[in-house]
Amino acid sequence: MRLVFAGTPEVAVPALDALIASERHEVVAVVTRPDAPAGRGRRLVASPVAERAEEAGIEVLKPARPRDEDFLARLREIGPDCCPVVAYGALLPKPALEIPAHGWVNLHFSLLPAWRGAAPVQHAILAGDEVTGASTFLIEEGLDSGPVFGVLTEQVRPTDTSGDLLTRLAFAGAGLLSATMDGIEDGSLKAVPQPADGISLAPKINVADARIDWAAPALRVDRVVRGCSPAPGAWTTFRGERLKVMAAALAPDRADLAPGAIGAAKNSVHIGTGSHAVELLWVQPQGKKPMQAADWARGVRIAAGEQLGADQPA
Repeated sequence: MRLVFAGTPEVAVPALDALIASERHEVVAVVTRPDAPAGRGRRLVASPVAERAEEAGIEVLKPARPRDEDFLARLREIGPDCCPVVAYGALLPKPALEIPAHGWVNLHFSLLPAWRGAAPVQHAILAGDEVTGASTFLIEEGLDSGPVFGVLTEQVRPTDTSGDLLTRLAFAGAGLLSATMDGIEDGSLKAVPQPADGISLAPKINVADARIDWAAPALRVDRVVRGCSPAPGAWTTFRGERLKVMAAALAPDRADLAPGAIGAAKNSVHIGTGSHAVELLWVQPQGKKPMQAADWARGVRIAAGEQLGADQPA
């Protein structure tokens, strides 16, 4: 089939690579989000998908909005048989959905109908799911509600961050998407409607969602730290400023600290929660680089009775 691939971030690149390498299909163009400002200089930078497509000599389309008529006209000229999608980042209007004969097929990082939405991997970790996966489905106008072509499962490891899990799913999902294109092309694969039961939603995690509640049980604190890593990053406050918590570990042998209380030793920092403590491993103070938590604690010289999360920054 002639394919137009739609995707934007790094997590979409493995799937693009798999389709470029396919002997059965040809990626004739790529659709991605417009260049965005990045870095200290805030200069415009192309998306990882755009960079990979340009390396491969593939035409890149960067519509400001997928409903723009010039974009739709170019897509009709290209005439794709199917449009595989991975984390494109914009809603596709009906006129675009109608162009390819076999529609737009999304690789979504959950076992649909669980975790429909922008942040399925983060929500799987926040919820404590032991198993998650990826699904390929036919995009329709509803939110991740279209019929499913195929799925794969992936174990959620006890120390997984959302970044760890998403990386594994990106590579495993690349194979699933490629196999889905094969099955659509030869007619061996039919999409099956999603069940009406088991629907859960995974909206984007914002900065407020990533604030640590030290009165919550340690297991919840651990999930927030892992689920919000690398973005937006779990955080708390110390002396009126934000402190990003980049890595932590459960410390069930310490139950002597009140929620938010700091137990700093020479080579360790423990924080009380609503159950037992957690050990801080890596933190990032406001305006500074990431550092080991013990180094941070020595540098700030924690006074008796000081707590994390006791104040809200202005």
